[in-house]
Amino acid sequence: MSGHSDIEAEGGSDAELAYMRVAIDIESRIKSGELRPGARLLPERELATYYGVAYLTVRRAMKVLRERGLINTMHGRGTFVANRSES
Repeated sequence: MSGHSDIEAEGGSDAELAYMRVAIDIESRIKSGELRPGARLLPERELATYYGVAYLTVRRAMKVLRERGLINTMHGRGTFVANRSES
């Protein structure tokens, strides 16, 4: 027996955590200085490809990062690492 039901859908608890893995990775890159204040992040669709996750997963991760004051999104311009004084 494989341990999974033949009626179990993909995307259980691992899918719930995928957005946090993306958020934690980007946050660590910001805190380490790899992504500096004012740096423009790749578009969300490109980030989804980079991380191998769905577009909506990246959108959810971006929401977490915005709530933490780590990034700012400007409609039509992109998403940028927040200045430390803003966070």
